This record gives sequence, structure tokens and C-alpha cells, in this order.
Amino acid sequence: MAQLQITIPEEVSLALRVPPEEAESALRQELALALYARGMLPFGKARLLAGVGVREFAELLAARQIPRHYSEDDPQMDIDYAQSGLVPNR
Repeated sequence: MAQLQITIPEEVSLALRVPPEEAESALRQELALALYARGMLPFGKARLLAGVGVREFAELLAARQIPRHYSEDDPQMDIDYAQSGLVPNR
């Protein structure tokens, strides 16, 4: 698996207004929301980056008033998923 690492300057990490143990999770969610909002990541990949389930990522988008984006392939993917009988990752 390819891995990308981002180095955050210490002065920035110390300035974050989140507890240190929550910093990585919070930054992953912020990055996922920003990349999704800019159309740089589709919903499923942004959700994986955020480390949350489908419903929780949809709730994060709604809380930030970020509209859902649908491509031409998304409706068919939704139908295929619904027909698979799998339970969404929550």
C-alpha cells in the first residue's frame, strides 16, 4: 500500500485546539472533508480517510453544509451496494 506522510510543524501541532490524543483523527477528518468539498476525493475514499462510517461521514458533511456530489457512476454503485445485502459501515 502506498503511504503518504505529512509533517506538521511543531508550532502548528502545539497550537491545535484539540487534545493531543485526538489530533490525528481530527486532522484526518478535516482533510477528508476539505478534499471531498473540493471534489478531489469521492465520498467513499474521503470517508476512509476520515476513518468513519458512511452515516457518520454523511452527518459530518451535513453539519458543515457540504453538499453531496454524485457522478454518473454513483447511482449504479448505490444500486449494486443495495442489492448486495451488505450492511453499511457505521
